[in-house]
Amino acid sequence: MTVRRDFQEPARCRPDLVIGREELFAGAREQLASGGSVLLHGPAGIGKSTVLRALAEEYGATARTVLRCSATESESHLPFLALADLLGLVLDDVSAHLPAAQRTALESALTGRGESSLQRDGLALRLAVLSALRALAAHGPVLVVADDLQWLDPASAELLGFAARRLEGTPVQLLCAVRTEGQESQEYDRHLRACPPGTLAVRLGPLSRAQVAELLDHRGHGGLPRSTVREIHRTSAGNPLFALELGRALADSPTPPRPGEPLPVPTSLRALVLSRLDMLSVEARRTLLVASAGARPTPALLHAAGRDNAEAECAQAAELGLLATEPDAPAVRFAHPLISAALYAEAPAHERRAAHAALSTAASDPIERARHLALATTGTDPEVAARLAGAAALARDRGAPSVAAQLGLLAARHTPADDNPGRQERRLTAAEDAITAGEVDLARDIAREVLTLATVPADRVRAWIIVIDTAGHTMAEVDAVFPQALADAGDDPRLLALVHYQLAWRALIVEGDFTEARAAAAHAAELAARGTDRRTELLALAFQAQTETLMGHPEAPRTIKRALRQPQDPRVAWHHNGAGSARFRWLVMGDQLAEARTTVTALLREVRRRGSVESEVHFLRGLAETELRAGHCGRALDLARESLRLARDSGIGETASAMLTSLAEASGGDVDRALALAREAVEHAEEDGDQMYLSRALGALGYAQLVAGDPAGTVRSLRRVRSLELGLGITDPARGRWQGDLAEALVRIGEPAEAQDVIDVSRNHALRLGRESVLAVLDRSEALVRAAQGGLEAAVAQLTSAQDRLGKLGYGLEEARAAFALARLRCGHTAEGARPWREAERAEVRRAEHGRVPATEPVTPGARASAASAAVDEATRLFRRCRALPWLRQVDDVLTAPEPEPAPAAPAALDALESLAAMERQVAALVMEGATNREIAARLFISVKTVEATLTRVYRKLGIRSRVDIVRLAAGRRAH
Repeated sequence: MTVRRDFQEPARCRPDLVIGREELFAGAREQLASGGSVLLHGPAGIGKSTVLRALAEEYGATARTVLRCSATESESHLPFLALADLLGLVLDDVSAHLPAAQRTALESALTGRGESSLQRDGLALRLAVLSALRALAAHGPVLVVADDLQWLDPASAELLGFAARRLEGTPVQLLCAVRTEGQESQEYDRHLRACPPGTLAVRLGPLSRAQVAELLDHRGHGGLPRSTVREIHRTSAGNPLFALELGRALADSPTPPRPGEPLPVPTSLRALVLSRLDMLSVEARRTLLVASAGARPTPALLHAAGRDNAEAECAQAAELGLLATEPDAPAVRFAHPLISAALYAEAPAHERRAAHAALSTAASDPIERARHLALATTGTDPEVAARLAGAAALARDRGAPSVAAQLGLLAARHTPADDNPGRQERRLTAAEDAITAGEVDLARDIAREVLTLATVPADRVRAWIIVIDTAGHTMAEVDAVFPQALADAGDDPRLLALVHYQLAWRALIVEGDFTEARAAAAHAAELAARGTDRRTELLALAFQAQTETLMGHPEAPRTIKRALRQPQDPRVAWHHNGAGSARFRWLVMGDQLAEARTTVTALLREVRRRGSVESEVHFLRGLAETELRAGHCGRALDLARESLRLARDSGIGETASAMLTSLAEASGGDVDRALALAREAVEHAEEDGDQMYLSRALGALGYAQLVAGDPAGTVRSLRRVRSLELGLGITDPARGRWQGDLAEALVRIGEPAEAQDVIDVSRNHALRLGRESVLAVLDRSEALVRAAQGGLEAAVAQLTSAQDRLGKLGYGLEEARAAFALARLRCGHTAEGARPWREAERAEVRRAEHGRVPATEPVTPGARASAASAAVDEATRLFRRCRALPWLRQVDDVLTAPEPEPAPAAPAALDALESLAAMERQVAALVMEGATNREIAARLFISVKTVEATLTRVYRKLGIRSRVDIVRLAAGRRAH
């Protein structure tokens, strides 16, 4: 396929413009940085020149000399033209370094003033090119940039290849691009053999749908509906040049294509791909037109559509490269989807209608027959409209909501004005199908158009609900809709129930008020029951159950049972806002991981069967979260990434999927990516005014910061979460499970008192709700507080117990984290880097001196080392079982970190001990004995808060940060 020069992408060279090629670009960059050469190859329009220019710009700055050539098909017959492009400007610089014979031959070839040819001066010319490159390399690195090698004149190609094969050991690199066709094509082999040894061959393949969308957006075509972008990707087969041309044509077109019709193909691309069409017979062209109109054309279908010589005509098209030849495949497949689209666009309208009319009787599938009947019919027709509506229902049942939406729009177009169901009702059904398919922009456009025409209250309220639904988590942007929807609903309980259900979501997302959201959901359920709308009643009850679960409300179990009572509506049973989803959330928060996995897996299977994109995104996240809780980090990461890809492709649930993927990345993937995703989720939630997901996103950010070794950042993020959830009325610590991370980070920055407060408050709620895993995690965090305060023995016992309980509950990653915390203590690392075993021995001696307990045998260094090694081995084993790679790296850091030595007490601090007030000295003395804040409060008959305030003053006066520092100062005092 020949690409004309006026269709080439504009010469933009910055690497940030290389969309969708980041991994390939990184590999080529690494190859060039190591002194190697690179050969880019792929089909026409795939972006080779863009990548070549970006790499050349980046690495041209590091070379002393850059030689360039870019061949064209029309000039490929001119000998030595490419060689003149490469060496013409440097001929004067290298001539003096060439032997006379070589200089004469090269000058003759480049200037055309002689009779030089490869036959006559072959050896001299070959050696002259090699010598010229070596002469240039003697003064610094040389980069040869050659685009479109397939059009290099044969003489230049031969000379360049001869030199390239002999350049090993010299600082000369080649950066080339060549056109090849087909995934398994070996056409580049000849060019690769003409490159320096070790050249990296990089094949550029098609872009994904998301990458095509990014490319279109970057080039100013970002306003296209997602359904249109999907069709552009299908038609272009991911070819960036073709996608851009299609996007440009759509942007310039005054009217978008009708539903079911292929995209309009610009004249430029039609000429590009149909240059061989004139070589076909008239009948063969008609056969190919029928094939282009069909969804899955086969020879049998073409025969049924009246194309009697289909096989011979398809064979003729295959010889011309218009059809792909697949002997074992029954389908008739075009060599590229663009050929089919261009052929259809090229045909006159009456011929297209004739092709569809033939297929409307030939196709075996009722959906296909109805679609072709619609495209063959002009004007309104109640029978055609009814058949299309029936086909849409069938597509919906088959799990193809996108097809159902297209058919529904066709049905509406062919519906007479006085027909029942009416035109607007069918359009609204199509919009609801579009939402199910994840095509929210199409649904919103349909609803807004209906609102300009509809007068029936039910149609108007239904359209308002679609507008609200398509806003997703940006409900604040459609605030003005609610009063209008309530006005249209009047006093109809069915219509009011729909609006109040959406008001419940608004209270949660926009206002962050769980109490108001719960009340609105209960009111919606009551209205729906009055209006005998069982579907809305079930959705409202499920929403009420979800809010009660997150609030830790005692009514939650009863509401879930009400939502699960018969009769059920199948559309709600599998919906992501239905009772099944509410039950799954209850199971996850109640530590019933096995049952939760079974439940969400069944829901995911059903929504995939039905083609509900939003629900699929939601349940993929749910399954990923369940696997993450169970410690299956690799599986969780795969599911989370799949959810994020689908969310970004459809534009649904991106914030929530980014948040969950951040958690999975921080547990089993890349911590930097986890941080980036969490910050993205926080930013989006703040932009959307979504208080509910802002707290979740901040929780993910805090966890990623903890794994990244930034406890101060963790504290900043999770303090915000604590404040937000207090304002939202969320009391169940199993909702976000951030409390243990906050406590651990607080200990690490020397704030054990605040850490203990977080633990105490969270423990009260966890005990009330029976959240066993949360209680175990809080015990793990409290053990770290005790260790920081010098209570090592109690910390070890509490960690051992927490690890055992988490293992029995099936929380693999949390179990491994408890084992790791124990290993850190065994190895002598507290949050502040102290040596707790040394402090523990001192505390034991002090107790023995005061006659409290008999002195025990001292722990030998060998026994301590053995215990430490076993603890590290256990943590490593558990993290490996979870595939928790970031945590394994932390274990390695502990093993390789130098053993910290206690800092000598400063004389000024020692003197400050004497300057403490009486109460401060008493508190400090009890801290030195290893007493906890509660024990100190009981001994001195004061409150725990008074102890905490006194310790804060002690820290400030002594210039220290923690209880362990007090013990160190006391030891230094005795030493002095």
